[in-house]
Amino acid sequence: ALLRANAVVFQNPDNKKTFINLGLVNPKKAVVIGGSGVNLDYFNYKPYDEKTSRFSFLMVARLLKDKGILEFLSAASKLKIDYPDVDFILLGHEDKSKNAVPISEINKLNTEGVIEYHGFVDDVRDFITNCAVFVLPSYHEGMPRSVLEAMAIGRPIITTNVAGCRETVVNGTNGWLIPKGDTEALVEKMRWFLDARLEINRMGSVSREIAEKKYDVNKINRDVVDLVTRT
Repeated sequence: ALLRANAVVFQNPDNKKTFINLGLVNPKKAVVIGGSGVNLDYFNYKPYDEKTSRFSFLMVARLLKDKGILEFLSAASKLKIDYPDVDFILLGHEDKSKNAVPISEINKLNTEGVIEYHGFVDDVRDFITNCAVFVLPSYHEGMPRSVLEAMAIGRPIITTNVAGCRETVVNGTNGWLIPKGDTEALVEKMRWFLDARLEINRMGSVSREIAEKKYDVNKINRDVVDLVTRT
């Protein structure tokens, strides 16, 4: 089916390369488009205001091991000891697959005050606006929409150096890339932001610039329409 398609769309160049190397697609018909884009008006830019918000790290994801939930929980447990006034906030619905993190583990840490777990939320904008740094230590993504939304609002990102995720961060410029499954690296970069709080809005403004340049939903939609028209 892929070989007979007029075009095959990928959300990141790593996946495109993999499919080409496996001989599954014609290289001339493989196209990369920056995910499904983000509505820059709906997720409008709002600089972080430490005077009105407690310092917090936010993660939004289904409760799956592959999303890096366990690394986030472990990092929160380690850092909460030294930074009891910092919040580690988790949003996302429970999952029933074999790859799921048990909700009992989430609830235990929530009860102990290590994390704040809010379950599934219809509108994440207030949570992103009130956080200092957005975290997604995922093992693999096409193009992580949650990260794009956080970038649009103007937050620095800590994410993994894997397909999809690495496309969103210029390392050290609008956030940090860490190795997949590396809790200690996650703790290190979280601690870096805690010690360099003046960098949050500088990096966050770059996140917004990248979102405007690469991931504006209007641009993405035009690219898709152009592709369909051409093929």
